[in-house]
Amino acid sequence: MTARSPLRLRCGLASFGLVVSAGGAWLFAAAGHPGWAAAFAVLAVVTVVDLTLIIRHIRQGPHWQPGRDVPPYEPPGDGGPRRR
Repeated sequence: MTARSPLRLRCGLASFGLVVSAGGAWLFAAAGHPGWAAAFAVLAVVTVVDLTLIIRHIRQGPHWQPGRDVPPYEPPGDGGPRRR
């Protein structure tokens, strides 16, 4: 729940996925396979939503994208000692 993902890497991978899925939709539509074209178009829409959320998290600042010198934050809780 408190893990932080490398958002710049996710942004690059999502951008690549968007290019591939949009290209696949276009190629299958041009080849006359509407089912596959629709599947790739849906995948492109999902990728756009993911890319939008990633960019939103990047713009929110260090809570989502901390530097290497920022230690992990404690998860919200009751403030009591943590059990391991």
